[in-house]
Amino acid sequence: MGADQTGTDQTGTEAAGTGERWRVAVDRGICVGSGMCVHHAPEDFTLDTARQARPRTPETRPNAPVLRAAEGCPVEAISLTLIPTGTPVFPPAD
Repeated sequence: MGADQTGTDQTGTEAAGTGERWRVAVDRGICVGSGMCVHHAPEDFTLDTARQARPRTPETRPNAPVLRAAEGCPVEAISLTLIPTGTPVFPPAD
């Protein structure tokens, strides 16, 4: 199986030897606190006392749960970018 642009293979695991990292950010100005991110990636996201999402760490290895969390956010408040280039992973560049 080949790796896609996220550095993950079709099973959702990190492709061997990519060494890529993602910067994970939540735009708290638009986060509505749906909790979908926590549902998809509970090890990577939490809701604070105001019910707004926060990444548990600002960086992560490419992984399917974090990508699903970003894709599942109803207001696209989660952004993923490649470190160090800043190339968008999600939402994709138009």
